[in-house]
Amino acid sequence: MGRFATSTDASDKWLQPVAVPSSKGGVFGTVIELLEDLPGWEVQSCDEESCTVHVSKANGFLGGTSKISITVSGPDGIPSSETNVTSESDGMISRDKSNVSTFCRKLWMRVT
Repeated sequence: MGRFATSTDASDKWLQPVAVPSSKGGVFGTVIELLEDLPGWEVQSCDEESCTVHVSKANGFLGGTSKISITVSGPDGIPSSETNVTSESDGMISRDKSNVSTFCRKLWMRVT
C-alpha cells in the first residue's frame, strides 16, 4: 500500500499543488475535461460545489488500483486557485507519486 499527496515542501514542481491565477470554477472544469482525456482514469464521484472529484486508476497486476482525490480551492470571485492531488494505492508496487506527477504536469499545461 502506498500514499502520496501534493505538498508545498516538495522539491519537484510536479509534486506541488498547482496554483494559478484563475477562478476555481474554471480550473475545476479543466480538471474534469482532463480526466476525460486520461486513459485508465475513471471518475467515481464529482462534487461541483466543493470542487472535488474522486477517481480510480488501474495500475496493472502488481500495482493494484489507485484511488485519487483532486480538490480545487480558492476564494469565490477572485481569480486565484490551488489544485491538490492525493493518490492511495492497494498494490504491491505503488504508483502514487507517478499518478500525482502525471496529473499535475498535464493540468499545468492546460491552465497556463
